Amino acid sequence: MTETTAQETTVGHAAHTQAADSQRGLPGQGLRPIKLVMLGAGSMFTPRLVRDVLGVPGLRGGEIALVDIDRERLEVMHRLIQKLIADTGARGWTVTASPDRTEVMAGAHYLVNCIEVSGVECVALDNDIPLKYGIDQCIGDTIGPGGLFKALRTVPVFLEVLRDAERLCPEALVLNYTNPMSIMCLAAGRSSWIPVVGLCHSVQLTSHKLARDAGVPFEELAWECAGINHLSWFTRLEHQGRDLYPLLREKVEHGEGEVYESDPVRYDMMLHFGAFITESSGHLSEYLPYYRKRKDLIETYCRDGYRGGSRFYASNWPDWRRGNDEERLAMLRGEKELSFKRSWEYASWIIEAREKNSPVCIHGNVMNRAAGGDDGGTLITNLPADGCVEVACMIDRNGVHPTRYGKLPPQMAAVCDWNMRVFDLAATACMERSKEAAIHALLLDPLSAAVCSPAEIRRMTLEMFDAEADFLPGYH
Repeated sequence: MTETTAQETTVGHAAHTQAADSQRGLPGQGLRPIKLVMLGAGSMFTPRLVRDVLGVPGLRGGEIALVDIDRERLEVMHRLIQKLIADTGARGWTVTASPDRTEVMAGAHYLVNCIEVSGVECVALDNDIPLKYGIDQCIGDTIGPGGLFKALRTVPVFLEVLRDAERLCPEALVLNYTNPMSIMCLAAGRSSWIPVVGLCHSVQLTSHKLARDAGVPFEELAWECAGINHLSWFTRLEHQGRDLYPLLREKVEHGEGEVYESDPVRYDMMLHFGAFITESSGHLSEYLPYYRKRKDLIETYCRDGYRGGSRFYASNWPDWRRGNDEERLAMLRGEKELSFKRSWEYASWIIEAREKNSPVCIHGNVMNRAAGGDDGGTLITNLPADGCVEVACMIDRNGVHPTRYGKLPPQMAAVCDWNMRVFDLAATACMERSKEAAIHALLLDPLSAAVCSPAEIRRMTLEMFDAEADFLPGYH
C-alpha cells in the first residue's frame, strides 16, 4: 500500500458515494477475468457482496469461489449465487464451492473474509459471564470481553488463511469484513505481507445520517473523517462552506428531541468532545468508560436495539442467523425476491476501481505506518505508528493508497489511543496464544476498567477461557 494526501481523495470520494446512490458504475472496462474467493460464504454479507460484484458494468466475468466449513450452508449459498448469476444475466461468471479453502484459493485476485469461528455457540458466553461481573454489553463483538474473546477465537484462523494466501495467491488483495475489525487487521499487519484492508459500512451510513439530521442534501455535504474502526470522528462537517456542528448542537443540547433520541450516546459525545463518531450508540458505548458502568447511566443514555440495549446482540444473533438461512431458502424457492440494487458496501467498488483503473475513495482500516515524514510517517500522526487506523484510501490499478490525515484533535486522539492499547495487547494475545496478554488487554479495556477491579478482571478472563476452551486451542 502506498500513501496519498487527503486532498487527492475529493474526486474519488464523490465518485463512490454518488455512483452508489445513483446505481451508476465507474467509467472504463475491466481488462481481465477475475477470481473472487468468499471465505465464510454462509455469512449474511455474501449475497449482497456477490450481487454488488455481478452488478459492476464492464467487468469481464471470472470465477466466484465459495468456502465454508458448514457444508449445508455452503450448498445453499452455491445454489443461491448460481441463481443470482442467472437472474441478473451477468455473463462470463462461474461458481465453485468447497469446504477446504486450499482447494480454491490458487490464483485468486480477491479474498473476501467473512468467517465466524464458533457460530452462535459462544455469543451468550461472551455476554453473560462478563455480566456476572457487572459488565453490561450491547453488541460485545469488537471490544470489551466479548470482542476480545471473539478475537481470540477468530484471529488465529485468519492468520492461517493469510499464510495460505502467501503460498497460493500471493498477488491477492484481502478485504476483511469480520469483526473485531481493528484486532483482525492489526494482527494481519503484524504477521503477513499480504495486503489487507478492513471494510466497515459505518462511515457511509453515518455520513448519510448526518446529512439527514442536519437537513441538507447528502451530495452537498463536505466532510472529513478519521480515527479507528467504530470510533472515527467527523472532524469536518460543512454544507456550502457553513459548519454544521452549531446547528446539530442546537438540536441536541437539551438531551431530547428526535435527532438526539436517534443516537443519544453519539450526540452526547459530540456535545462534550466536539465531533460526531461513526458507530451506533450501542457499539460506541462499549468503547468508553462513561455510559454503561451504572444502571442509572444506562437508563439515562442507552435505549433499545443498536442505541444501547443490554444484551442486544446475544439475545438476537441466533434468531438473525436462522432468519438469514430461512430467507435464502425462500429466495431459492422463488418466494422472496433477490435484490438487484448495488449497495454502499465497499468491496465491489474496490474491485471495480482496480480492474478499470478508475480511482475511487473509500474509508478503510489499515496500518498507521506510512512512508516518509518527520513524524515517523504515520497516517494519523498522534496515534501509535504500529496500530491500525481508519482513514480515507484511494483505490486504483495499483491497489490501496491510504491518505495521510495528520493530527486528530487531542481529546479525540486520546480516546482512540486508549482503545488502541487494548487492541495492541489483544493482537499479541491472539498471535502468541497468551492468556496473560489477554488479561492485560481487559485490564486496559475502558468499560471493564470502569466496572471491575484488576483481580475481578483476571478471574473473569480465566472463567471465559475455561468456558470457551473448545474454541481456544493452544492458549497457555
